[in-house]
Amino acid sequence: MTISTYAGVMPASRGSVMLVGAGPGDPELLTLKALRAIRSATVLLVDDLVGNGVLRYARRTTRIVHVGKRGGCQSTPQAFIQQLMLREAQAGERVVRLKGGDPFVFGRGGEEAEYLRAHGVAVEVVNGITAGLAAATALQVPLTHRAHAHGVILVTGHAKQGDAGLHWPTLAAAAAQGLTLVIYMSVATARQVQGGLLPSLPASTPVAVVQHASLPQQRHAVGVLGGLVALIAQHQLVSPAIILIGDVLMGLQQVASAQEHAA
Repeated sequence: MTISTYAGVMPASRGSVMLVGAGPGDPELLTLKALRAIRSATVLLVDDLVGNGVLRYARRTTRIVHVGKRGGCQSTPQAFIQQLMLREAQAGERVVRLKGGDPFVFGRGGEEAEYLRAHGVAVEVVNGITAGLAAATALQVPLTHRAHAHGVILVTGHAKQGDAGLHWPTLAAAAAQGLTLVIYMSVATARQVQGGLLPSLPASTPVAVVQHASLPQQRHAVGVLGGLVALIAQHQLVSPAIILIGDVLMGLQQVASAQEHAA
């Protein structure tokens, strides 16, 4: 069976919602199941980070509604998105909620699934490659390594209003024990990241910042924890970006340091 044939199969029933991860941006990183879902949709509710390269797989008759959400920018209210999904499903549409990365990794997929199921709507979730993994792969480094990191922690640097946020000493202790830190939505809060970790981690701890992982406009910078804020400013890195922290980056940091001294 060819990919085009497989993609033509309709997995979604009318009156249901599929929460689909579109991956980090590169259309070639879509899963076959995500591709099938996109092709089957009569209504696509699309996040801000989903590009045209992914949307071109939708049928011409599909109604595409952009419901962008991005930290620090004007966003479509979450309550409105949930109500819209419910209304379209109750109208008998095949609704696909298309999200960057994975719906269940900082994608608010849990909230949306709970809301829809509470209103009697069937929900299916299709995983996508999360941006943190894509960022590490973009640098050709693993998130885990037998010699350097026996685990990984995914956290967000963007807490909701009124939330106490991350407990930095706990994260620092985990990193010191050989866990790689992957911090989403954190460029704007890099000063808190740096300040929160430095009391417990060496300033020389390797870090990397990857913007637009997997896309042609991808950019990155490699440095040390003590210079994280300056690194982001120097390279003018902005959201969407991932901050990686840990010894798996040691080789990259050494190369970057050598290049800096050679220059």
